Amino acid sequence: MRSDGARTLTVDRLTKQYEGPGGSSVILSGASLTAEPGETVAILGPSGSGKSTLLNIIGSLDRPTAGSVRLGETDVTSLTGPSLAAFRATEVGFIFQDHHLLPQLSALENVLLPTLAAGTGEGAQERASELLERMGVSDRANAFPGRLSGGERQRVAAARALINQPTLLLCDEPTGNLDRESGDRLIELLQGLAADGVIVLMVTHNVRQAALLGRGLLLRDGKLEPWEGGLELQ
Repeated sequence: MRSDGARTLTVDRLTKQYEGPGGSSVILSGASLTAEPGETVAILGPSGSGKSTLLNIIGSLDRPTAGSVRLGETDVTSLTGPSLAAFRATEVGFIFQDHHLLPQLSALENVLLPTLAAGTGEGAQERASELLERMGVSDRANAFPGRLSGGERQRVAAARALINQPTLLLCDEPTGNLDRESGDRLIELLQGLAADGVIVLMVTHNVRQAALLGRGLLLRDGKLEPWEGGLELQ
């Protein structure tokens, strides 16, 4: 792991509260973490504990009720308009449990899609081809998602998440729909990306795969605490 204070992720006392007919529902209540470039962090917790909400706030897809997210000198939670759009397009990549590939586009075209929104098309074709090769699916570049295996689709989704060279990679149950072998291969890929200096946060229920990552955090009662490697997430 290399330390680079200009790109450190700092999540400070995040609170997320929803108001409904039955009153307030508190999802997060002071969740904090710090991650340096090159770190891989697993975030575990029981279903409904707020793991996806936490990831969405860190990635600027949602806003907290209170608290802040900083990436280096950038206060992510204060971004609006074009600045927010630029951050989402260039600084953060997402890999979800469901790959969300567009069925009418080939693997290569799916990987290139984020470059259209970000205006990073120069050299994109070469970058996309290199990423597909790195992910081990370069021979499937012209195949449509319906012709790919589950593991291949997730590898294409990982390449798409990396096409704009993000600082932060957020993975929400990325191995949930994969068999054990395919899931372990994806974990190896994430570890390789961290070696290049990317900050990798992965939400998971898979304690075995979480143990393969550099550090584990347990989200419980709205707060993050060190995960000691136990099998019980309740």
